[in-house]
Amino acid sequence: MANVYTNYKVKLTTTNLTTLYTVPSETTAIIKSLRVTNVDASNDCNVAATVVDSSDVSFTLETNRNVQKGTSEELFNSYSFSTSPVVLKESEAIKLQAQNANDLHAILSVLEITNT
Repeated sequence: MANVYTNYKVKLTTTNLTTLYTVPSETTAIIKSLRVTNVDASNDCNVAATVVDSSDVSFTLETNRNVQKGTSEELFNSYSFSTSPVVLKESEAIKLQAQNANDLHAILSVLEITNT
């Protein structure tokens, strides 16, 4: 088993549901944090986050988290006492959807554990 700390990034350039991360084959992923930044200096923007399992069933993580103009939000992290890390299995994905196009950037920090 190999443990690799890494990150994945996305600019939400549309209001469509956008895949940020899909767990590689033979891997378990422990999500350490998901930071969303609103780069728009004039407008707040809501973000929704879901986990999609290998059967293409969606599970809501966040529905409409407001990210104020020019600020960042930590959607979840393993360092907070109020939240636990999110564990994902092979082929599961995290998808994001922004209220406004071109307002949000997201960075996901993850520990990937190879199961072989």
